[in-house]
Amino acid sequence: MTNIVLWPTILAVGALAAELPVQQVTLYKNGIGYFVRSGEVKAGEAARLEFKAGEMNDVLKSLVIFDEGGKVSGLRYDSSEPLATKLAEFPFQLGDHQPLSALLDQVKGARVELKTGPETLAGSIVSAREIKGAEKQPQREEVTLLLDSGELRTVDLGGVTAMRFSDAVLQGQLVKYLARVAAGRSQEKRSVTVDSIGERARRLTASYVVPAPVWKSSYRLAFTDAAEPTLEGWAIVDNTTGEDWSKVRLALVSGRPVSFITNLYKPRMVERQTAELPEEEAEAPELYGGAVVGGVGTGSGGGTGAGTFRSGPAKMAKISENRKDQFAERHWVASSVTAPAEAAERGELFEYRFETPVTVRNGESAMLPFLQQEVAARKLLIFSTAASEFPRNAVEIGNTTGKTLDGGPITVFDGNAYAGEALMETVKAGDKRLVSYAVDLGTRVATKLDSSSDLVREIHVRRGVLTVRTAQRETKTYTIHNVDAKAKTLIVEHAIRQGCRLTSTQPSETTASAYRFEVKLRPQGTEKLPVTEERLMDQTVALTNTSSDFLSAYIQNKDLDEAARKQLERIGGEKRLIAENDAAIQRADQEINSLVQDQERIRQNILTLNQVSGQQEQVQNYARRLSAQETELASLRDRQAERKQKKAALEAELNKLIEAMEF
Repeated sequence: MTNIVLWPTILAVGALAAELPVQQVTLYKNGIGYFVRSGEVKAGEAARLEFKAGEMNDVLKSLVIFDEGGKVSGLRYDSSEPLATKLAEFPFQLGDHQPLSALLDQVKGARVELKTGPETLAGSIVSAREIKGAEKQPQREEVTLLLDSGELRTVDLGGVTAMRFSDAVLQGQLVKYLARVAAGRSQEKRSVTVDSIGERARRLTASYVVPAPVWKSSYRLAFTDAAEPTLEGWAIVDNTTGEDWSKVRLALVSGRPVSFITNLYKPRMVERQTAELPEEEAEAPELYGGAVVGGVGTGSGGGTGAGTFRSGPAKMAKISENRKDQFAERHWVASSVTAPAEAAERGELFEYRFETPVTVRNGESAMLPFLQQEVAARKLLIFSTAASEFPRNAVEIGNTTGKTLDGGPITVFDGNAYAGEALMETVKAGDKRLVSYAVDLGTRVATKLDSSSDLVREIHVRRGVLTVRTAQRETKTYTIHNVDAKAKTLIVEHAIRQGCRLTSTQPSETTASAYRFEVKLRPQGTEKLPVTEERLMDQTVALTNTSSDFLSAYIQNKDLDEAARKQLERIGGEKRLIAENDAAIQRADQEINSLVQDQERIRQNILTLNQVSGQQEQVQNYARRLSAQETELASLRDRQAERKQKKAALEAELNKLIEAMEF
């Protein structure tokens, strides 16, 4: 391929814009970072900011520009169109490894100036092509020009040292084409140019939020022979922005403000409606949004947190002199650092702002101390699951630092040695948390579950509906055996079950999901903790659908008062009378059906005997019997009618009693 030096005008892509270095970084827990850039901008000069393509939506949503001593006239940024789309508007295309002759052949007719040694040729391009050489001969390129003299001349491009288009428009298009190719080389980078109006140099400040790695917290909790243990906090930050943070003001915010992505960077095409003159289209219906009536009420949430910290000196286990000597060679020592972080509330958030500038190179991470204070704490055991018989060593940490402690891992040092690790949620000032860091093999816990049958607690009747509230009791007994020859304090976490309430010892505190019971363990002793719960269940039934036997079970309940008992007894008595009357009606129906069937048989016999001679006497006997049955049937039917009338009267009386009954 021919190597040609383009004329200097091709390289003049545009004036450079001023860069604004990063001055301030604030990192949050929701995956975004707040950045402030500031720098000097000369008169008439623009400022340029560079971002990753994936950051542009957040930049366009949050960018704020302050021009001290001038006015911002507008912003320009790289479009999100694909590079192929951006280049399609040009009258030529430069493909990968494309020879120069292919470019020249695409702009036939354009005037071009070529330098070949001392000679400069100018003319219009007729054609250009690449010629393959013979075997072992290199290929070459040539262009045919129509010179101003009218002469056609073929020029070997291998001898051309410089070239430019005489047409300023075509030359400018080549400049733009190459600039777009250069910008598209890094698909992740997008430039934002700030244009401002000012007659003198001034300071320009830009602030914005973009996605950023969340900062992380790491703690060390040390029980020493001091009055209270020391809590040391370190913040871990990661610089993945693609540039160095050099002496920036760094702040870390504990809390997660709402943040989301809105697609502002990608061009959005809206389908337009067709508009016609009113007289040329039919009327369409109009839709109106409904009005909202009333305000928004407030409510209180259920459940409690881990409880308010009870201030006071922590009870610390003293380390014997022998043990101090034993571990003197490897005792825990607080890091020789200061925590120059100013802590302050920011609305519902909490901010740690470092007093001294921080430097973190691109692609590096840093650990920065933000806390080193004594805290109130006491050592406990905690048992919260039956998966293991052993409880865990735990620490009840009270946040007496006056600051919000961001959530993170805690390494515990006890007795001048590593004791274990724990994980802590974010703790506000004045609150407390239980964290466990090791398994205590010197304590064992066994559980046993006992349940009782349903007990009737309440009976109510209203509008003919009987409601019976029963309770089922369940007792879970925790048997705790302390093997060690020292006293301990155990926290038993008993899960809260929906629909159940405690009827035994009240817990020392309650969380959103568990009751906490505090048990004092004697040296080498055994303690029992029974936790009794009651589950209440309601059963409803319409009194009209019950039987006297069903009601008798509740009439005999000792918790039922005398007035309610008498009302139920009257209803039970009415139901017994109705049941007896129904039984009499059923027996009478059976007798009537039996007589009717017997009469049908007699009539068949009479019909048969009338066809046989000499059977008149027998026929007369059947006739007399049939007549007697008719008389008996009439009497039965009369009594049946009386019973049905009695049933209606009894049911009316029962309904009257049920409607009037309420307790």
